[in-house]
Amino acid sequence: MTDRKSGCFVAEDLVTNRPMRVLLVRKHPSLYGTNGIYRMNPGQGILTGECGTPSNTVIIVKNYTGDVLNFGLAKEQYAAIHPEKAGQVKFVIVGDDVAVGKTQGSIVGRRHARGLAGTILVYKIAGALAHRGGSLDEVYNIAQWVSSNLGTIGVGLDHCHVPGTAAATSHLHASEIEIGMGIHNESGNRRLSPNPPLKELIPHLLDLLMSTSDPERSFLPFQSHKGKDEVVVMVNNLGGVSELELGAIAKEVHTTLHARGVIVHRILSGTFMERSTLSSYHVNGQTSLNMPGFSITLLLLPSKDSTSAPAQSLLLSLLDDQSNAPGWKWSSRAAPPVQPHFAPSASQAEQITSGTPLKVTDAKFFEASVKRACEALIAAEPEITRMDTIAGDGDCGLTLKAGAEAVLRKLSERKISGFDIGASIIVVAQVAEEAMGGTSGALYSYVYPITSRWQSHALVRIFFSALAQGLHSNATTSATVTAESWSDALTYALAKLYTYTRARPPSRTLVDPLAAFVETLAKSSGSDLRAAVEAAAAGAERTRDVEAKAGRSAYVEGDRLRKEKIPDPGAWGVKTILESLMN
Repeated sequence: MTDRKSGCFVAEDLVTNRPMRVLLVRKHPSLYGTNGIYRMNPGQGILTGECGTPSNTVIIVKNYTGDVLNFGLAKEQYAAIHPEKAGQVKFVIVGDDVAVGKTQGSIVGRRHARGLAGTILVYKIAGALAHRGGSLDEVYNIAQWVSSNLGTIGVGLDHCHVPGTAAATSHLHASEIEIGMGIHNESGNRRLSPNPPLKELIPHLLDLLMSTSDPERSFLPFQSHKGKDEVVVMVNNLGGVSELELGAIAKEVHTTLHARGVIVHRILSGTFMERSTLSSYHVNGQTSLNMPGFSITLLLLPSKDSTSAPAQSLLLSLLDDQSNAPGWKWSSRAAPPVQPHFAPSASQAEQITSGTPLKVTDAKFFEASVKRACEALIAAEPEITRMDTIAGDGDCGLTLKAGAEAVLRKLSERKISGFDIGASIIVVAQVAEEAMGGTSGALYSYVYPITSRWQSHALVRIFFSALAQGLHSNATTSATVTAESWSDALTYALAKLYTYTRARPPSRTLVDPLAAFVETLAKSSGSDLRAAVEAAAAGAERTRDVEAKAGRSAYVEGDRLRKEKIPDPGAWGVKTILESLMN
């Protein structure tokens, strides 16, 4: 099956011609499927039009009724016309969806499931074997085996949009996410609200893929023993997810699988199969490819000593075979590295707090103040996000909200306490490093035009580390932090921060309210908190009229910022925190 004369590998829905296959047909995996996006009459033309009169043909079809019927019709019509070649056409149905339980989907065929993005792995592995010159039976058998050991689950925030039509009103609330998405714009089979964070969503999706205790699922024979399960992972963009977001999803999938003891041999990440609508074929002759969601596919590999399955090494090598098909995404052709978890904040906390723990005079009041500040940030998220969509990159509000939620969790776990201020400050720094997404990183990342996440986190930790150092250096005779000690430590931290950033008031950054707060507090030796908070609020308000000299806003059209009177989002976050202290 190495050329068009000797064989044909039809891994294509020629009735609806989705671009996913168009991008895979040019070289390897011997996919003779389509020469463009067009509709074709079903039946005999599927084989004769695309393959001429091939001697061997493997048809791979996703488990949708229309696809199976039309390709089945093509196979049977071809056999009727060419009875001497009837045995030279093989048929593989892929059903990798795990969203629908076995009872509910019992009528729709093998594995009771729709064909989803896992079909791509069948195409690639079987097609690579065909390209190597594998026999008809060899290609068919490996396609069947891969198909039988796949699982896919999709999730999305909305349906896709049909080009040329008015934007539809979302059927999901802003706080909902839908699980079990199909590829024909079908709704999922369940919704979650509120939207879970990625680190909670991914384990839930993997449970659906890997369950062996749920009688409605248990689609794949995972052993659930550390080191016993070995997989290939594919994270597929359903059309509206950025490469950056897709990378974060892939990393979280790998991290979660590693924590479960699953060995990941390959990770493929990219836009392999986009979500589309039937109306986009039959009405507009187009496809709709902007569904904001993704799917996760697991291919459960055989053990190295298995004698009843294709060799694991063969499967991986076929997957790794190079292809210049534009729809096949680059991969490292190697197992992903297991990244160690670095927690420098813990060692730093040990160094800084290695003496007598510092405490405040009223620990409960301190903890209540931290809680109020976090709740205020969470409540202000929509407004700060709105500001940042104009003045920055749109992630400030969500970043602050994520950090606030993480701090609240640490507070409930007693990792932040008024009985050990030094350690508590380092915990906040750790939250800035680990829990807050986006290049802004955390509150204090807007003081400098950050270009990478690690730089942002380093700057955040500089400030908090300096604050902890300042507290300890001023607590020579007492383990209790006074108002004056706080003021001196904040002054020290601000000075230390200035050695790493050129932002100075007025700069239209969070330095404006931060400096106003620290400097005003110092004038009263820490006793006049109200005056310091009012000065910080005024500093944040003045950023409405200040030309940006640093931070993200420096790259935004100045006239627009002044016209719309948008304050700096980071500065507004500082104002929100400090004002909550006065409530």
